[in-house]
Amino acid sequence: MAEQKKIRVTLVKSLIGTIESHRACARGLGLRRREHTVEVLDTPENRGMINKISYLLKVES
Repeated sequence: MAEQKKIRVTLVKSLIGTIESHRACARGLGLRRREHTVEVLDTPENRGMINKISYLLKVES
């Protein structure tokens, strides 16, 4: 099977003062603190979470 494409996501703004559901999206992506970077699979579910909190993130393909 072909390897799925991954997206590198970095949390660039703090989660303090954000809506609880936005904090849950960050946690769902595996982001724990500012400047934390993770690689996630490029799936519709992850894309949805990234779009929801895009104002907090830096995204690289």
